[in-house]
Amino acid sequence: MLPSGLDTRLGYLLKHAQIELAERGRAALEPLGVNGRELAVLTVLGEGEALAQQQAAGRLGVDRTTMVDLVDALEGKGLVERRSDPADRRRNLVHLTARGREVLADGERIHQDVEKTFLGALSAQEGEQLKDLLRRVLRS
Repeated sequence: MLPSGLDTRLGYLLKHAQIELAERGRAALEPLGVNGRELAVLTVLGEGEALAQQQAAGRLGVDRTTMVDLVDALEGKGLVERRSDPADRRRNLVHLTARGREVLADGERIHQDVEKTFLGALSAQEGEQLKDLLRRVLRS
């Protein structure tokens, strides 16, 4: 039950919805050995050509130090590897390993299941509408 008076505050609702969704995602992703932030990195790296850490950080909206820590953790788990950029040997590109691609695929299925369950009180159309509205707010 939502506290009276706070149930009309957008910030309160968004914060607590995010906390609940993150907790459900954390528990569901635990068997894969990754967390939501790491899955987000794998998702960005799995979208196409390999990226430099700085490019991936920009797409995720995280600072360079955080990105280094995330890539270090994923590399330690055998999910990504750094390789020299053939066009510029001074920078490294981050590539998914075969295991990284497997974890990404499994993680994406888990993420979709968690999201569907989390939005269970809404119709599929309402869930998409909610995401569309949030995207519109974030773009403005």
